[in-house]
Amino acid sequence: MDRFDNMRVFAKVVESGSFAGAAAQLCISASMVSHHVKELEDRLGARLLNRTTRKISITEVGRAYYERCTRVLADLEEADRAAGDMQTTPRGNLRVNATTYFGASCLAPAIADFIARFPDVSVELTLSGRVGDLVDEGFDVAVRLEPLPDSSLIARRLATYRVAICGAPSYFEKRGMPVKPSDLSGHNCLVFTGSSFYRRWHLTDGSTDLHLLLAGNISSNHPSALLHAALAGQGLIYAPTYVVGEALQTGQLVTVLDDFVPPVTVRALYPHSRHLSTKVRTFVDFLAARFGPEPPCESQATWRPATATN
Repeated sequence: MDRFDNMRVFAKVVESGSFAGAAAQLCISASMVSHHVKELEDRLGARLLNRTTRKISITEVGRAYYERCTRVLADLEEADRAAGDMQTTPRGNLRVNATTYFGASCLAPAIADFIARFPDVSVELTLSGRVGDLVDEGFDVAVRLEPLPDSSLIARRLATYRVAICGAPSYFEKRGMPVKPSDLSGHNCLVFTGSSFYRRWHLTDGSTDLHLLLAGNISSNHPSALLHAALAGQGLIYAPTYVVGEALQTGQLVTVLDDFVPPVTVRALYPHSRHLSTKVRTFVDFLAARFGPEPPCESQATWRPATATN
């Protein structure tokens, strides 16, 4: 029998003053009560109760054990209650991993609003271009753009962002405008090194998927560095609209090859679990509502295609 069941029955006998009283309160037979107490005494190697035909009395050892086991049982009930509360009310520490630029510019404001709504949750946000092992590194949720082959994770779509190939008007005045994907090899393409997947430029030409490994004289693991270079007319940048949206809106950057550039999907990744914690489920639901169908940054991006006169 379970040790805690034995302890509960023993405590109930002490509190009710009899085996019959404990049996009535627990809705079990008196013989089952006796069996629980005997099993507990056998395991402890000590007599807890003195029994006579007329009454029972608690021994000195039994009194000391009763005081301790009631504290243990109270702690156990509190632990059960706390676990139940956490499954109904979001609370506790939530560890989130996200790509550097998206995490800082788009996810961080969403987290601030999430905390305001659910103050019993604390969030630890780690920004990294590296895709590690979500479970081994102790993260509850990852928010990523690159497709992951790990089928052990649930991937929930949060938002779709347009992606642009763009440059400053001054760049196109000097270098001309690419009109098809193969023209990019003749241009200075600013290289993002923060992700092995987005080290390549992913385009489509009809039914053909293109994954171009291009070259340029500036590379960085942070999109901001490439954005500054593009604004200065130093080359072409391949980036989602949450990176280049403001520059497109003001006309500081203009786009090329729009028909060849597919959008990118932002996903929340989290482990499979029959008992997904409320904090994770609530957070992912919050992000899905926050970012779709018209995610922040995307609605502000106005396309300004380059023209031959740029």
